[in-house]
Amino acid sequence: MDSPATAIATIDTEVWPEGSLEVLSQAEVEQLRYEGEGGLHGLLRRCILAVLNSGVDTDDARAVLDQYRDFSVSLVQQDRGLKVALQGAPAAAFVDGRMIRGTRELLFAVVRDLVYIGSEIRRSDRFDLTESGGITNAVFHILRNARLFERAMDTNLVVCWGGHAIGREEYDYTKKVGYELGLRALDVCTGCGPGAMKGPMKGATIGHAKQRLRHGRYVGITEPGIIAAEAPNPIVNNLVIMPDMEKRLEAFVRTGHGIIVFPGGVGTAEEILYLLGILLHPDNAELPLPMILTGPPSAEPYFRQLDDFIGDTLGEEARKHYDIIIDDAPAVGRRMQESLQTVRAYRKSHNDAYYFNWRLTIDPAFQRPFSSSHADMAAIAIDEDLPPHELAANLRRVFSGIVSGNVREDVIAAIEREGPFRIQGSARIMALLDRLLAAFVSQGRMKIAGGYTPCYEIVVDESAGARQA
Repeated sequence: MDSPATAIATIDTEVWPEGSLEVLSQAEVEQLRYEGEGGLHGLLRRCILAVLNSGVDTDDARAVLDQYRDFSVSLVQQDRGLKVALQGAPAAAFVDGRMIRGTRELLFAVVRDLVYIGSEIRRSDRFDLTESGGITNAVFHILRNARLFERAMDTNLVVCWGGHAIGREEYDYTKKVGYELGLRALDVCTGCGPGAMKGPMKGATIGHAKQRLRHGRYVGITEPGIIAAEAPNPIVNNLVIMPDMEKRLEAFVRTGHGIIVFPGGVGTAEEILYLLGILLHPDNAELPLPMILTGPPSAEPYFRQLDDFIGDTLGEEARKHYDIIIDDAPAVGRRMQESLQTVRAYRKSHNDAYYFNWRLTIDPAFQRPFSSSHADMAAIAIDEDLPPHELAANLRRVFSGIVSGNVREDVIAAIEREGPFRIQGSARIMALLDRLLAAFVSQGRMKIAGGYTPCYEIVVDESAGARQA
């Protein structure tokens, strides 16, 4: 028998929209209600549960869904707008029986984006999602619909990447850097989850408050497959849900004016390789997009290992696209502020938009959604003969698949059925990759809590070795 202490506190309630949600048509409401093929109800339920579960220290999406298996969402369409009825909602999302206002805003941001993606992106002929320009246009329209461009003349949005499973020292350091950004009137955009995604926002709120800045932006960009494992942290005041990981990453680099990378694990490595692959493209040779890798002394081995891996796989040219600053938050703030002045001057001289980086060339290899299936993971080509930006794209897919195997409910289930992913490539790069991933495991950078069983195995592709020979 369960003891009363282990019972899960829940609330049944009805909520009206808060934030940027337009009145929905009957067809859109039916799409959100429908649970069959093409319906959005299951996805809506998972995303809303993630928002309501904000602040809970877990990255196990299946455990959250199981814990609140009686949670349900129903939609009530009335003449004056949409009402959402919740049953079995996590009590932590409420104060004295009323939903926290910020949580309500994020809840309806979920509804807004799922409706827009379903009706205007996936089921419309407005965007050719098989073509690079069509994908970029879709990313722009999703962000515009989320009202991300209301301050179109600013060049102060700093994207912060890093792990959700970091230790206290590293988390506190992310807050220090966020504080330095806030003091310089810089806004923060992250993947919206815990750890290195929450810390910079928390620090920036203090910096903004000291400078009496009342309209600080704390932008969170996520995607449906990962939101349950990395629920939006409560500081986010502008949540955007992109259709998939690739469009999420493109949204970061198109809207951000600079990138700061904190310590993390495979997800952080994926983000670094994504950006490096883009910056290594010949068309982007002169385009400024500053990237700083930073952390406290405990993070130095992580960044040195990544730096070595990048140099050994992508070459010395790739290393020129980032700086490493250890244990000096003020220096990070100063360097980023100086770099953003260069970004603004470049865009002004080229008559570029300040709010969206149209000029950035992104190869279709970085835009096509990657399914993280066993077949697709085994088919990734990892070979020294590839151009650096193509090798970066394929290594990015490897890390993306591992992230999915660690946190995504559907991918974890597939691994339980079919066994670990097979990652194969040339002997030299496989040895480098195996060493890097083993370091992530030993440093506890794969999961927030509990033991880690790798969702992958490293295999040498003998044919790749023959080609090199």
